[in-house]
Amino acid sequence: MTLRVGTRASALATAQAGTVAKALGGVLVPIVSEGDTSTASLASLGGTGVFATALREALLAGEVDAVVHSYKDLPTAPADGLAIASVPRRADPRDALCARGGLDLASLPEGARVGTGSPRRRAQLAARRPDLELVDIRGNIDSRLARIETDDPERALDAVVLAAAGLERLGRLDAVTEFLPIDAWPTAPAQGALAVETRRGETQLAAKLDHRPTRLAVEAERGVLARLEAGCAAPIGAHAFLEDGLLFLTARVYRPDGGEHVTSSHAMPPDAEAPADLAARVADELLALGAARLAPLHD
Repeated sequence: MTLRVGTRASALATAQAGTVAKALGGVLVPIVSEGDTSTASLASLGGTGVFATALREALLAGEVDAVVHSYKDLPTAPADGLAIASVPRRADPRDALCARGGLDLASLPEGARVGTGSPRRRAQLAARRPDLELVDIRGNIDSRLARIETDDPERALDAVVLAAAGLERLGRLDAVTEFLPIDAWPTAPAQGALAVETRRGETQLAAKLDHRPTRLAVEAERGVLARLEAGCAAPIGAHAFLEDGLLFLTARVYRPDGGEHVTSSHAMPPDAEAPADLAARVADELLALGAARLAPLHD
């Protein structure tokens, strides 16, 4: 039997799921979600789960055997009857600036129009460059990049901020004018990582793609979100990695206007309990530092 791998129908989702399907010897089955067809803001559509719902329904209905998610788009609560079978090796987790004229963030002119649909990126941009005009945008990568190429004054932007991983998967790294350093600019928990989900009890269908260092890191990052009971409306950045026999995790919560933030960092040996324990330490410290005062942590 040929493995049927469900994916969102967007170009980016199809590209990244295609690598999974090829590695598993399967075929792609495109599935359209509300998040793909609506132009409303992500927060107003119901948050991170909007992209996952249609895929999960198809999986539970037996229409596909596995589905591929951008892991950052998944709610932190597990889905009944389903399991994450594998987390493949992570791509570049950084954000990337794509700007007119090859400019970096520091050299954008005062009042430049910069597009992003992410509350975290808005807070980070406002903190770094409070003079910028921040424009809320939706759409796929190509449509966002088109707004820095158009001469239409109503649609034109001077720059957009996008995930480096998505640009790489679509072969659009040529548009990047600056990679934003992960230590100063932590990104969404699990950014750059994929999650391959199957029905519970059938994880062996995709288990061979699991990359333990990536799984440990993204589980720690997502654990901070779960501990804070936060979702897509909360401006939170997190980054975890394995080095010198330890799992390191840093997370930062921003005030939405970028005027203030709190940060916590911890490390521990990477045993099976490390992601949850590390996330709890970091999240509890963030709360002690006033994270709940700064940001809307509950959707």
